[in-house]
Amino acid sequence: MAPYTDIAIAVVGALVLAWIADLLTGRRGLGGTILVAAVGAGCGAFLAIRVFALATLGDWTWIIWSMIAAVVCLVAFFLFRSKR
Repeated sequence: MAPYTDIAIAVVGALVLAWIADLLTGRRGLGGTILVAAVGAGCGAFLAIRVFALATLGDWTWIIWSMIAAVVCLVAFFLFRSKR
């Protein structure tokens, strides 16, 4: 496989999660949801690789961590954002 396939899968996964969250909530701010999902995915990968040392970039487990973190961040975004 290509050396950066797992990173591409994580990026596409974060984009898909943002798109699904935008569709489910009926909002029109896809840019905001993409930003939140991307930051969440980055934080999840950082937690799995650097903080808890549960995975390396050669493993696939950090992708699961990044997708879970993206979902958590998207849920928090839609729960706690202001609705002025």
